[in-house]
Amino acid sequence: MYTTLISAEQLLALQSAKARLMVFDCTFDLMNPAEGEKQYRASHIPGAVYANLDTALSDKGTFDAAGKLHPHTDSPSGGRHPLPSREKFAMWLSSVGFTNDMQAVVYDRNNANYCGRLWWMLKWAGHDNVAVLDGGLQAWQAAGGAVTDRQEPSHFQSNFELRAPLRLLATVQDVERGLASTSQTLIDARGAPRFKGEVEPLDPVAGHIPGALNRPFTSNIGPDGKFKPAAVLKQEFEALLAGRDASSVVHHCGSGVSAVPNVIAMELAGYAPTALFAGSWSEWCADPSRPVEKG
Repeated sequence: MYTTLISAEQLLALQSAKARLMVFDCTFDLMNPAEGEKQYRASHIPGAVYANLDTALSDKGTFDAAGKLHPHTDSPSGGRHPLPSREKFAMWLSSVGFTNDMQAVVYDRNNANYCGRLWWMLKWAGHDNVAVLDGGLQAWQAAGGAVTDRQEPSHFQSNFELRAPLRLLATVQDVERGLASTSQTLIDARGAPRFKGEVEPLDPVAGHIPGALNRPFTSNIGPDGKFKPAAVLKQEFEALLAGRDASSVVHHCGSGVSAVPNVIAMELAGYAPTALFAGSWSEWCADPSRPVEKG
């Protein structure tokens, strides 16, 4: 059972042993949403299912005749990538044939930026046996793993059953209450220029939630494209927290996606699971009454 990371060699061994598993390719490009699936179709691990951030891993609502977006009322988070309800997510998992007795392996080509979303969502759905392929598709190919451009056959419908959530989802109301009581430690995974409010390519307001600490998600990845060793991550998070209670941490980013590598890194470092504010900056700044900090 792999619950955090899995190496390319370990995945190869599972495949050789005919283990019950499903591999998901989560490659994506925020600036060109069609590019991820295009890359998947050109080259992916044989048998991998494509998990599209915009359609499978988000529930963006529906557009009316005037082109206005109406979020679905059952979405448990807001922002640019609202989470689908747990029930809708379970329906998607069932549609691709995923079952509760399977090991899930998730990967991308983007430093675990996008596959972390599916890792977290499976934990949130109560499924513990999910691991990120450390180093992504690049590590897989370096280890001699095969890739293909074939069109994968459809899977038979399954019946994935939701179980008690294994990770904590923080709502925008939770974050607001925590801000008022100083009972939380916010960690923002966006790059420093966006965090400081110097640039903002995606959201209508630049800056960050007051009091948040900044740790870009890429800080967790070493020069080899894999997560840094646990001892290094522990040292870096201790320096970032500077005595703050690690259990009070709430992770966020622009839309709740690139924050997850920080969630994973803290667990690799030996901390207990911490919360994710999935709506993140895009949900926070949608209400002009909420405070914004720059610098």
